[in-house]
Amino acid sequence: MSVQYFEGIGRRKQSIARVRIMAGSGRFIVNDKDAPAFFNRLGDLEAILAPMKAAGQDTKIYDITVVVNGGGVTGQTDSVQLGLARALVKMNPENVPAMRKGGFLTRDARVKERKKPGLKRARKAPTYTKR
Repeated sequence: MSVQYFEGIGRRKQSIARVRIMAGSGRFIVNDKDAPAFFNRLGDLEAILAPMKAAGQDTKIYDITVVVNGGGVTGQTDSVQLGLARALVKMNPENVPAMRKGGFLTRDARVKERKKPGLKRARKAPTYTKR
């Protein structure tokens, strides 16, 4: 017997999250850990579940499993949020206006700029000395 789920991929900076939503009892698992244990920074869990709230979905009737790797805490949080929004849209295409209004379907394209030769960082130049 196969379990039907809806999957969404979210990316932000170096983080990639694969989010799956299926009918269940309200479990939220991230990398085989409970979500509150994985995202323990204040406000992160609320930000991640914001697409569910925007869609008017109850988190108690769905199981959410996430596999996320790469990047830091903020990148992972934002990638899971995007993945969840995309999965909700796959589950019910009528969720698109609510997701767009909340800005949950827009991928944040900002990434770290590469270091250029002759500079110390991407843009920081060595101190100019006249003599």
